[in-house]
Amino acid sequence: MTTFDPKLAESDPDIAKLIAHENRRERDSIRLIASENYASRAVMEASGSCLTNKYSEGYAHKRYYEGQQVIDAVEELAIARLKTLFGAEHVNVQPYSGSPANLAVYLAFCNAGDTIMGLGLPAGGHLTHGHSVSMTGKYFKSVPYGVRRSDSRIDMDEVRALAKEHRPKVIWCGTTAYPRTLDFNAFREIANEVGAILAADIAHISGLVCAGVHPSPIGIADVVTSTTHKTFRGPRGGMIFSKKEHAAAIDRAVFPGLQGGPHNQTTAAIAVAAHEAMQPSFKTYARAIVENAKALGEVLTSRGYNLVTGGTDNHLILIDLTNKSVTGKVAAQALDRAGIVTNYNSVPFDPRKPFDPSGLRIGTAAVTSRGMGVDVMAQIAGWMDEVLTAPESESVVTRVANEISKVCSKYPAPGIY
Repeated sequence: MTTFDPKLAESDPDIAKLIAHENRRERDSIRLIASENYASRAVMEASGSCLTNKYSEGYAHKRYYEGQQVIDAVEELAIARLKTLFGAEHVNVQPYSGSPANLAVYLAFCNAGDTIMGLGLPAGGHLTHGHSVSMTGKYFKSVPYGVRRSDSRIDMDEVRALAKEHRPKVIWCGTTAYPRTLDFNAFREIANEVGAILAADIAHISGLVCAGVHPSPIGIADVVTSTTHKTFRGPRGGMIFSKKEHAAAIDRAVFPGLQGGPHNQTTAAIAVAAHEAMQPSFKTYARAIVENAKALGEVLTSRGYNLVTGGTDNHLILIDLTNKSVTGKVAAQALDRAGIVTNYNSVPFDPRKPFDPSGLRIGTAAVTSRGMGVDVMAQIAGWMDEVLTAPESESVVTRVANEISKVCSKYPAPGIY
């Protein structure tokens, strides 16, 4: 009998061609989306391994399926590495991504209708922190806090006042479009005052946190959630850190509360990413992310661009294009044609609609993974300015795209062939 085992190009040439096309895009473009990065070849090998064949409901040594000897070892290794790396008491690596990890926090600590607090989406928060279009804003009473009009920074006085008024069950400190360091201790004080669970969502900054270039919420927050890609440079997955006292509640919420068997190939890739993050070179990379973001922001400012909060402390820059003759959506689309991949984004107190906002969100994790430094950041700022000054000029777009392709060829992208 013939074994069924064709290669992708033979089995499905259409998908093979599309993957090859995406490979070229990631190789030949400047990827500035703040939530994207390059996973290493090792991470991708683990992600595409035979572990995808195995089903493993439950936790190590407490499974509902046999044949788990290897899977248990993989999961335990991932957990042990992350405990060491982050200094955490308990780690769960089974969430399918960051949003399911956040849902597990709600299931562990809240009942439907309970009050929750998080940074509002228009101010730089995340959908799962209680936004009205998310189930988290439909199943719970969401009280969003915001930023000051004067400097677009989180208003801790407002956070305290709202917390005292509404007595939330959970307070989130975490962001998706906020370029400044978070004061986890200040959030802890407020949570203590009102008896709330403090949950920190570090999806964007987990790579910076474990490298010591951003303050860590581990040991301060009751529970910490994160994706495993972005600055952490792993696969598309999720992880939850918690104090020992909350370990059982978190584990029950993930399984059987929200999902069945974990994606074992992802667990292995998380373990690989954690091993990579334990190397000295990872600290160098994390510091370079912040250095590149600051350098890129400074050049953009010198060219007349308004940065929300006036700059950045992390990997992320939020540009307010209100003073320019271009909207965020038009800007992002023009830059994409030129080989600079970004996303349009609302800015605090944005008068425009979310699908056609005033801002542009960029980040430096992916370009830093390619080895690009502050000199290239200056070039990137120049290219962005050229395109955004004449977004309808295809001659400018084409010329910039050609220049970018040449520069990209000098900085090989990890995991890309």
